[in-house]
Amino acid sequence: MSDFSHLDEKGQATMVDVSAKQVTQRTATARSVVALPAEVLEKFAENDIQTKKGAVFQTAVLAGIMAAKKTGDLIPLCHPLGLDNCHITIRVNEQQEVEIDCTASVTARTGVEMEALVGASVAALTVYDMCKALSHDIVIKETKLLEKTGGKRDFKRA
Repeated sequence: MSDFSHLDEKGQATMVDVSAKQVTQRTATARSVVALPAEVLEKFAENDIQTKKGAVFQTAVLAGIMAAKKTGDLIPLCHPLGLDNCHITIRVNEQQEVEIDCTASVTARTGVEMEALVGASVAALTVYDMCKALSHDIVIKETKLLEKTGGKRDFKRA
């Protein structure tokens, strides 16, 4: 019917059968970018933003890792994976935006792009949630896959 892997020959949604694929080491890195207004960035101290709710970046890291582990429960046709690792870094870039990178890895028959994207996304949403009391002028600008290895082909965004 189509080139979409999650549609069967009748156009119905289906989980991709990966049973014939080789088990390989797979990694993926995704990035979310959050623009914060100056009144929020003024709270930045000791490599984190301090709010009444606590350290924003530390909480976002934990939320992102927890979300990456639950990707199979959140995305209907995603295979549930037991991640080998999930690492999240958060920094403020030169444009005074918060960059959140999530790298997930697994040894499996299917990739971890969705886990990396979910991890970065939920970490960004957590930054928003913890900072919204300071300002609603917060924008989650983008979430994108930066790189993946393993499987049919590697990918790296230029």
